[in-house]
Amino acid sequence: MAYDFDLYVIGAGSGGVRSARFAAGFGAKVAVAESRYLGGTCVNVGCVPKKLLVYGAHFAEDFEQSAGFGWTLGEADFDWATLIANKDREINRLNGIYRNLLVNSGVTLHEGHARLIDPHQVEINGQRYSARHILIATGGWPQIPDIPGREHAISSNEAFFLKALPKRILVVGGGYIAVEFAGIFHGLGADTKLLYRGELFLRGFDGAVRKHLQEELTKRGLDLQFNADIERIEKQADGSLKVTLKDGRELATDCVFYATGRRPMLDNLGLENTGVKLDKRGFIEVDEQYQSAEPSILAIGDVIGRVQLTPVALAEGMAVARRLFKPEQYRPVDYNMIPTAVFSLPNIGTVGLTEEQAREAGHKVQIFESRFRPMKLTLTECQERTLMKLVVDAETDKVLGCHMVGPDAGEIVQGLAIALKAGATKRDFDETIGVHPTAAEEFVTMRTPVAG
Repeated sequence: MAYDFDLYVIGAGSGGVRSARFAAGFGAKVAVAESRYLGGTCVNVGCVPKKLLVYGAHFAEDFEQSAGFGWTLGEADFDWATLIANKDREINRLNGIYRNLLVNSGVTLHEGHARLIDPHQVEINGQRYSARHILIATGGWPQIPDIPGREHAISSNEAFFLKALPKRILVVGGGYIAVEFAGIFHGLGADTKLLYRGELFLRGFDGAVRKHLQEELTKRGLDLQFNADIERIEKQADGSLKVTLKDGRELATDCVFYATGRRPMLDNLGLENTGVKLDKRGFIEVDEQYQSAEPSILAIGDVIGRVQLTPVALAEGMAVARRLFKPEQYRPVDYNMIPTAVFSLPNIGTVGLTEEQAREAGHKVQIFESRFRPMKLTLTECQERTLMKLVVDAETDKVLGCHMVGPDAGEIVQGLAIALKAGATKRDFDETIGVHPTAAEEFVTMRTPVAG
């Protein structure tokens, strides 16, 4: 059978665009459908605008610390509308870049909502197209729990477009999105509370990292409320919100921001017209080669619920393009040693196993830790401390995990991730000469284990 396209991609986010571009470069006839915005969550309502807001929030500290270096500044004044307008301009620029990347690669762009008609056909804007392979890369969508008054709450989708900075805000959740936005709003001057129903946020991260960040955020005056969950939200006559917690307490706020998880974006996708199966969490079930139970349909990125990070979706998209259209270049995605960062204030950077994971896996471990006040702060009143930690296999000397809380943690850990991926030992770290004076050199000067 002759198909209109070799590959039809639904979703022009990071993974979908990467797969489409490279498939086209390998000689395939490719189309991409996108119903919202080019670049997906990351570019539009995720990592890119969030990082811009983090930069904005950090200036409050920079102004405060500059006095120790002899600077005298007038009273600082922050304008939310200016930040958002400038952010929007940059995102529009990136949208244009994504459009050019696709079109210049020879990919056909269909703007609208694509729906599966059968395993080889999609319908979009009243037109039907056939494809040998269909790739679902529709990403995720934030969830707000079904509680009374949920319509008064916002998610990360809306947070980037608020007309004004709330005077008071409750951020609900314990994952990286909640922690990052709590830092953003607090840094920009809002009275911010972070509510999490568990004992301590960032479940799955190293215990020392979680505890250290809690201490640093508390020092900065961020109100952390653990073992706290919302029962209902009620709008008041003056436009403010009354929030009742499950323990009976009442809180007054101007905005409730939920960051309590994301679901796969499968709405009106027509999966019922195919043999595609979902796993017990509601994500598309795929094999090691991203093929669903329907042989012609593949899926990558957040919609399969493996590692929900933009660079992982990019790697998965590349793997699909290579396997289908350039098999001699195909290599599977390695999910081990994936570095990641949390752009909290201060940042977290991490790669490899946590101490808890290493012990659970049966490793006999040595732990190396350093906590120090960064050199930049020695002329200031700021008492922030940086944490660096290495998890080492005591029998093989291999470094199993590397964790940091402090300025530029993500930048530093990205370099160390290459070392861990290559199988570096603690001796390799010890024999590496440091760059002085830097915070990063601490990773190669830690000599005495704190625990084993």
